[in-house]
Amino acid sequence: MAGMTLEQLKIFITVAEHLHFTRAAEELYITQPAVSAAIHNLEQEYGVKLFHRIGRHIEIAEAGKLLQVEAQKILDQVSLTERGLRELNNLQRGELKLGSSLTIGNYWLPSKISKFKSQYPHIQIDCTLANTEEICIGTAMGQFDLGLVEGDIKPALQNTLEYEIVGSDRLEIVVGQTHPWFERGEIELTQLTQTPWVMREPGSGTQQRFEEALQNWGINLGELNVILVFNSGEMTKAAIENSVGAIGISELMVKKEIQLGTLRAIKVIDNRDGCSAIAEIVRPFFKLKHRQRFQTALSKAFEQMLLSSAHNLP
Repeated sequence: MAGMTLEQLKIFITVAEHLHFTRAAEELYITQPAVSAAIHNLEQEYGVKLFHRIGRHIEIAEAGKLLQVEAQKILDQVSLTERGLRELNNLQRGELKLGSSLTIGNYWLPSKISKFKSQYPHIQIDCTLANTEEICIGTAMGQFDLGLVEGDIKPALQNTLEYEIVGSDRLEIVVGQTHPWFERGEIELTQLTQTPWVMREPGSGTQQRFEEALQNWGINLGELNVILVFNSGEMTKAAIENSVGAIGISELMVKKEIQLGTLRAIKVIDNRDGCSAIAEIVRPFFKLKHRQRFQTALSKAFEQMLLSSAHNLP
C-alpha cells in the first residue's frame, strides 16, 4: 500500500469544504484533473466512496465525513509542528494566537502584549476578542494557543482546558450623574433591588461574576429591574451616563469616567451580620490552554511572562 499523503489530504479537505472539484482546484492552484485523480486514488486505495456523484453535483459520503474530521486533525497538527520548528531560531519569528474576553482584551492585555513585543519584535500576535464562553470554546477547539477570560470555565470543558490565575480586577456598582445614588456615594445591600439595571449578555464573564455576587448577597437576579441587556461593556457604560440605571462593571473600564466625574462608583454596605462591611466583587483573570494540544515555544514564552507578572503582584 502506498498510503495517503499530506497533499491528498489537503486536496480532499478543500473538496469537502467546497463540494466542488473545480473550485477546490482554483483554491489550490492545481488542475481539476489533478484534484479528481487525488480523490480517485484515495478511494481506490481504501476501497471506499468519499463522495457521491449526483449529476453535476457531489455530496460527501459517510467515509468522507470520517476522513474529513481525522484529516483536519492531522493537518492542524502538521501546521503546529511547522510553527514550532520555525520558532526554534530564538523566537525571532512566528505567530501567537490569543483569544481574550472583552474586558481583559481591551483594558488589561494590551500592556502585556506590548511588553512581549518589545522582547520579541518580529513575532506576529493575532488576538481575537469575544465573550468568556466563546473564548473557552475556541481554546478547547484549538483556535487559540492561549485564552484569557474573567468568567467561569464550564464543567464540560474543565477536563479539556487547563486554567490558572494571572491577574484580577474588581467589579464596581456604577451610576451616572442623574442617578439618585450619585450624590450619596454609598447604599445598603438591600437597596440594590430599588433601581433599574443595565446588564451584559449571558456568557459574559462580567455578568457571571455579578450574578455570583448577588447570589452570595442573598439577592436573586429576578428581583432586579433589568431594563437593557448589551453585549459590550462600552454600551452598558454609555447607557447609564444620562439615565437612572446602574451597572456592575470592571473598574478598569470606568477609571477615566470616574476621574472626570461623569460616572461614580457606589460603595455597597453589607449589614446582614449586624456589622457594616463593604461588599466587594473581586474576580480573577484566568489563562487557559488545552491540556493535550502541542504548545509552541511562543505560547510557552507568553505564558511564562503572564505568570511572572502575576507572581510579582503585591
